Amino acid sequence: MTDYLVVLAVTMTGILLVVAAAGARRVMAPHDPQPRKLTTYESGVDPVGSGWAQGAVRYFVYALLYVVFAVDVVYLFPWALVLRSEIGPASLVEMGIFLGVILVGLGHVWRRGLLRWV
Repeated sequence: MTDYLVVLAVTMTGILLVVAAAGARRVMAPHDPQPRKLTTYESGVDPVGSGWAQGAVRYFVYALLYVVFAVDVVYLFPWALVLRSEIGPASLVEMGIFLGVILVGLGHVWRRGLLRWV
């Protein structure tokens, strides 16, 4: 039961710190709203046109692929340490399944042509 109390105490302390910081900001920060302050500021140049611009979806796909393979690499490092222990054969099968799923996903992305930059 004491483990739960420690978790509760840490959670309550975190919540208290966030509330205290937000309260201190509200009390100490100057508040002087003016329409000029609410305009968009871009490197000293007045904004022209709307602030919305359409971006290419392929950059989002590249970011997602990077995240997938970064997680894959993070999973491979601890696995290399477990391979020599008594659960090594089971972890080898598990890693084979994991890499197989990743390769199937990579093949699908490649087949759809999403890896071409231009």
